[in-house]
Amino acid sequence: MLRPLQDYVVLEKVKEEEKTQSGIILTTKEAKEEPSHGIVVAVGPGKKEDGKLVPIDLEKGSRVIYKKYSGTEVKDGKEEYLLIKAEDILAVVE
Repeated sequence: MLRPLQDYVVLEKVKEEEKTQSGIILTTKEAKEEPSHGIVVAVGPGKKEDGKLVPIDLEKGSRVIYKKYSGTEVKDGKEEYLLIKAEDILAVVE
């Protein structure tokens, strides 16, 4: 298992559906775009500012939306994850 350091978060990417809600299969670029949301797998301890630790306001299992093209893709065994800075996460989906 990956344990992120500082203000990094490990995400599992959520696969985008290649069908519309009505069942139409998409064959254009829309279906092949990188997903921009994922599920939090692990959270680092936080970032130090002015000598104090500022914790990350995320929990394991949270579904989040992050900036496109951010983070680093890593493999741990057969699983693929995205290692991303907490500041690149835009919102929590509730």
